[in-house]
Amino acid sequence: MTQERVGATYLVETPYSLEYAAEKIAGEQSTGTFTAVPGETDALKELHGVKVVSVKELEQVQSPSLPGVKLPSNHNGVFYRGEVKVSFPLHNFGPSIPNLLTAVAGNLYELQELSGLRLMDVEIPESFKDVYQGPKFGIKGTRQLTGVEGRPIIGTIIKPSVGLSMEELQKTVMNLALAGLDFIKDDELNANPPYAPLEKKVKAVMESVERAADKTGKKLMYAFNITGDINELRRNHDLVVKAGGNCVMASINSIGITGVAYLNTFSEVPIHGHRNQWGMLTRCPSLGMEFTAYQKLCRLAGVDHIHVNGLNGKFYESNESVVKAIHACTELLLDGYETMPVVSNGQWAGTACATYESTKSVDMMHLAGGGIMAHPDGPAAGFESMKLAWEAAVNGISFEQYAKEHHQLRKAAELFSSKK
Repeated sequence: MTQERVGATYLVETPYSLEYAAEKIAGEQSTGTFTAVPGETDALKELHGVKVVSVKELEQVQSPSLPGVKLPSNHNGVFYRGEVKVSFPLHNFGPSIPNLLTAVAGNLYELQELSGLRLMDVEIPESFKDVYQGPKFGIKGTRQLTGVEGRPIIGTIIKPSVGLSMEELQKTVMNLALAGLDFIKDDELNANPPYAPLEKKVKAVMESVERAADKTGKKLMYAFNITGDINELRRNHDLVVKAGGNCVMASINSIGITGVAYLNTFSEVPIHGHRNQWGMLTRCPSLGMEFTAYQKLCRLAGVDHIHVNGLNGKFYESNESVVKAIHACTELLLDGYETMPVVSNGQWAGTACATYESTKSVDMMHLAGGGIMAHPDGPAAGFESMKLAWEAAVNGISFEQYAKEHHQLRKAAELFSSKK
């Protein structure tokens, strides 16, 4: 048996002692049940048991974060919060993402002794490299396909999100492609609807992409939303590739991380991972999981790009959390597995400076829907405003100063700064 172990770190809240809660977690996720059973020998527990590595006390609170908690008979009215780290023997489940998830994020979330539980991080052993090859393209491959170096890949999302006819979509893509954009993606709400079947959409979009490339000499990357049942993924992927497409998009939480891993076994183009539904898994600070853990599993599965929200955006996530997510995607995992972070939601040229100042990185996609498509002078000016904003940020020039010299920035600021 392998000696490798999987480490998992949790934020725990409990009306019991943190040490007791840690032992309950370890027992529930290995050999234990609510009572002793025949065969649960000391030797078996030593070989297969989950071990408590460390317990770190944090603050105390006066009320539980989650319902359904079982209070001790001598409860003093205090709920203890702390960081608990445990380790799982890899031979309990092997290098398997779905079975890893069952171990580190399974029934322990339902323990009555816990009034809060959040998976903060997971340590992936080397054996997973033999099973999951990770991103085939990542940052380097995506840059090669788009021909963009030295700045973020700048793109947009098809808007309106739903409802466009094939003719309207084709015209929109043509205008955006002629504007010089690096990247366009389908909205996550638009995959293969009856009014716009994927097969027809791929044909219409690629006609515009190729015609624009003939005129500009630049073929943009278009991420087709191929989200569907598992048995549809290969067909949908093949439709894109055979038409000359260069990217597919999947809603990670809709098809599951295992669905992404399956897609990666045959994908010939980058996989653009959209994390919609992520808020359901993470927004409550005492439940779910941190992006630190989530992105590792997505990268193992083979996501080449992954959404991380955006600074000063329209969603609830703090700028600090977004910056942490951006950095997490490019930190080494098993000596590689780099994924390109996708900064989006409520973005425009003015958010470029804040993004660079906070990250000191250009290795990302920066997507703006309205920030490009609703620019007063049209999408070409919107795209140019994004490029200029990044140019200013990287060279240490203030947005305000550069806006005085470039009308695309000035017009963007006049429209969008008042909306923030």
